[in-house]
Amino acid sequence: MKNQKPKATWKHQIHEIIYEADTKGGKIFDVILLIAIITSVILVMLESVSSIDTKYHDFLNISEWIITILFTIEYILRLISINKPLKYVFSFYGIIDLLSTIPKYLSFVLVGSHHLVALRALRLLRVFRILKLARYVGASNKLLVALRASKAKIAVFILFIVIICIILGTVMYMIEGEKNGFTSIPRSVYWAIVTLTTVGFGDIAPQTPIGQLIASIIMILGYGIIAIPTGIVSSQMTKIDNINTNTQSCSNCLADKHKDNAGFCYNCGNKI
Repeated sequence: MKNQKPKATWKHQIHEIIYEADTKGGKIFDVILLIAIITSVILVMLESVSSIDTKYHDFLNISEWIITILFTIEYILRLISINKPLKYVFSFYGIIDLLSTIPKYLSFVLVGSHHLVALRALRLLRVFRILKLARYVGASNKLLVALRASKAKIAVFILFIVIICIILGTVMYMIEGEKNGFTSIPRSVYWAIVTLTTVGFGDIAPQTPIGQLIASIIMILGYGIIAIPTGIVSSQMTKIDNINTNTQSCSNCLADKHKDNAGFCYNCGNKI
């Protein structure tokens, strides 16, 4: 008699649908979840428009309650489908999921708190689970590794920019003075930062020829500075090999980003 593959438990089946996007059921679940999230955010936005809320208040309120109850059920299923629920509760997505569920319930106690359900927009980050084909996951991991490897260089670069802004702000304070809006060194440093980043609010502007010359130099310098962090990260990325991972999530420790064809969790050794 041939050995039959043991039947997956209901908890395992729920886990595969909710936590993994490699299966057909998981992809369908994630698509439905994203539609519900987008719908919920739109409902909150419409509710904030007084003319629409006055006319459709009951419909918007009932719709929001339906979505909140669905999210509550989803949250409970996420808890019971894993071996260590607290791992999920205190994880990034766990906190976001909780914060996006409780505001409607809090509205019974705190008036207006239901508007916080707009936090559900953060749950749209789960769209990456749907797009997590191997090449996309590898590219995202490669970028994260490159950013970590470049953090020291980027930190030095930011420190250098801060020093430049302090120096240029002080110089502009000395040249322009209070009569032209540069009332203090901190305010002048603020102007230097705004100018260097090419934002240019226009609330402060140099009036003297020397000040305008310095401002022009800072603006041109800003365009060159923008490219430096990109170059640092790009050069680091060329040194990193592609990482082929998928969306499998461990039901024991919630670790994800396992390598393709992995049979066991790299973190706890649990079978996946």
